[in-house]
Amino acid sequence: MTDARKALEYVRANKDRYLDELKEFISIPSVSTLDENKGDMRRAAEWVAAQLRSLGMNKVQIMPTGGHPVVYGEWMGAGKSAPTIMIYGHYDVQPVDPIELWKSDPFNAVVKGKYLFARGSSDMKGQVVASLKAVEAIVRTTGSPVNIKWLVEGEEEIGSENLEAFIKKNKKLLACDFCLNPDAGMMGPDKPTITTGLRGLAYFELRVYGPDKDLHSGLFGGTVHNPAQALIELVAGMHDKNGKITLPGFYDKVRKLSKKERADFKRLPTSNKELLELTGVPALWGEPQFTPLERVGARPTLEVNGLYSGFTGQGSKTVLPAEAMAKISCRLVPDQDPLEVEKQMRAYLKKNAPKTIKWELINLHSAGAALVDSDSAGVRALSKAFETVWGKRPYFRREGGSIGSVVLLQQYVGADSLLTGFGLPDDNIHSPNERMHLPTWYKGIEAFVHFFYNFQ
Repeated sequence: MTDARKALEYVRANKDRYLDELKEFISIPSVSTLDENKGDMRRAAEWVAAQLRSLGMNKVQIMPTGGHPVVYGEWMGAGKSAPTIMIYGHYDVQPVDPIELWKSDPFNAVVKGKYLFARGSSDMKGQVVASLKAVEAIVRTTGSPVNIKWLVEGEEEIGSENLEAFIKKNKKLLACDFCLNPDAGMMGPDKPTITTGLRGLAYFELRVYGPDKDLHSGLFGGTVHNPAQALIELVAGMHDKNGKITLPGFYDKVRKLSKKERADFKRLPTSNKELLELTGVPALWGEPQFTPLERVGARPTLEVNGLYSGFTGQGSKTVLPAEAMAKISCRLVPDQDPLEVEKQMRAYLKKNAPKTIKWELINLHSAGAALVDSDSAGVRALSKAFETVWGKRPYFRREGGSIGSVVLLQQYVGADSLLTGFGLPDDNIHSPNERMHLPTWYKGIEAFVHFFYNFQ
């Protein structure tokens, strides 16, 4: 019997216990953003640490940060010639509001049909437990062919606020060949997926000021420039009629897509019709020379995330507002620098803002983009594992969003991340009635088993 076969039989013999332990983990309401759950955050970290110790991991520590702690553990028994794989995860979850929309207790996981319903079932306690149980099956049957490190944080759902300082301080401890990060997901239960790229982020607040107080629109309208109108005109001018962003130099460092990359995008099974159904919009929008999936995964964007000015209550109030504000996010692709984009935004505003108003630009958040070599040893091992379990070549895609740990590990540790996972698009993550598809989860555990043995 092969080593993988022994571990797979162990997985299948312990499926019920795996599910029970996931339910136990889920029952800890580890909501990172709420002060009332600080004790629960510590309990969740201790639960993960206990799991690592039960697997025979060494140096298991609950390490402090400026906020919630990081759980670390390692097993380096495969020797110096074997690769070292870090497994990333997070034990924190989103709040459950609005609670009245839940059909069951969000922290008392229940199985309904083929789904497990609970907060954190998909994002990402289910993925953490899948990783733990795959490793358990390996170490308790044949031993691991690779060295393993664990980095499980407690602040992903609040922007990983203290992770950069932690990784920078502990970069020697975290040294690895690459990181397995199951915080992404699959495009469907029959569509195993590997994410090879994430966009970065530059997030701004733009404030426009006019008079020193709200004015009567009848007495002063037409002679005082309305800040709301000025803001809208500035924001509208940030795109041309074809959806191209007009900030000076914005596209100077944007990489052209190769023929192989465009072929991978074309192979993705999501159709324009599905995007219309998913979003509810009457038509799609964007640069016409790129497909919708290319625009989401490989092209930079500029989006208005919020607008506020003047009177927004019920009824009417005829004011000329003193100020207006817009929240603006730019999703960035590899080689774009968030700080350079801030300079480009300021250059645009200096050129286009009228003298009749004052403006202020506040940089709220920045994160770099990440791109993984799709022909690396890690990607090949994961791809082969998916082909073994699902019987088909996985889909390679670039995500439009950002995950802080991916860029930080590249920057300070020099390690790429393999982004995958077994969550599905309709899992209701961050929403009421979050769920996880159990058949996909069990197959995912087996895929991780194959992944580790593919390094033999």
